[in-house]
Amino acid sequence: MIIDVHNHYYPPAYLDALEHGPSNVRVTRDAEGNPCVHYPGDYNVCVPGHRDIDYREQVLREAGVDTQLISLTTPGTHVEEARAAARLAALVNDAFARVVADRHGRFAALATLPLNDPGASVNEFRRATGELHLPGAMLFSNVNGVALYHQRFWPLYEAADDAGAVLMIHPTHPVGVEAMLDYWLMPLVGFLCDTTLAAAGLVFSGVAERFPRIRWLLGHLGGAIPYLAERLDRGFEAFKECRANISQPPTTYLKRFYYDTVNFDPRAIELAIAFAGADHILAGSDYPHQIGSIQKMLASLGAVNAGEEIRRKILGENAARLLGLGPVPRPTR
Repeated sequence: MIIDVHNHYYPPAYLDALEHGPSNVRVTRDAEGNPCVHYPGDYNVCVPGHRDIDYREQVLREAGVDTQLISLTTPGTHVEEARAAARLAALVNDAFARVVADRHGRFAALATLPLNDPGASVNEFRRATGELHLPGAMLFSNVNGVALYHQRFWPLYEAADDAGAVLMIHPTHPVGVEAMLDYWLMPLVGFLCDTTLAAAGLVFSGVAERFPRIRWLLGHLGGAIPYLAERLDRGFEAFKECRANISQPPTTYLKRFYYDTVNFDPRAIELAIAFAGADHILAGSDYPHQIGSIQKMLASLGAVNAGEEIRRKILGENAARLLGLGPVPRPTR
């Protein structure tokens, strides 16, 4: 059983809505006819795997992946005006729910939310998890520069806590992006920094303690969290500000988070296993981005210095438990 929890899908209706507007996102076409979604500091070329669900299902069949947990990716709906953000988020979630229903076990999905409107985000979260039966939502690491620990988002966390939902943190346009405009430093370094900042802020602010039933999932192996966690504990010991909102050292909370394996260095994955435990590591590919790879996901997990029981957990058993999938039916290959 193989479940890939980190990958991205643009529903065609969403791309069409961006292209024909009104939208704050600019869409062009490359020489092959692929839509190119432009936003500050970056752009995505939407290859067939991003937008053609039949093509994607064939890729999974050939790779031996049983299920993907699909999510939207950058730029997210929060870059739009509030009313448009809510409309586009609903459009995406309806499309996700149809894919899940039509493909009989091949896909699960995390909702996207109009995060620039906290009230609308709560409403859409409740609709997506209640009516559409999605297991949670993907949040971006900041929302137009506002940190995820800001109290404006606490009503959303209350709803997610009540539901015991999964909230995945995925990076976006990082704070300080002006220092990352050359050499693709924004996605290569800035994304990981922003995920690390978001996770540390959620812990030190008390969000993780205040809402203990949320299952947090960090993309890209948590950024630098497994590597820096000891330093965060030293901050808790040294600075009273770091103890103001939490009763235990930061690693107590961070070890409860989940981490996907979109870092294809087996030694880095082993560090994450040592930090959070094998039960909290989930396979992820970042398919179909240029920097993602289902093959590298599988090869890196095959090279991890761990027994087959641990490998089975990471490849699928942990995700099935987290997402409430039960025994995952193996789709016809």
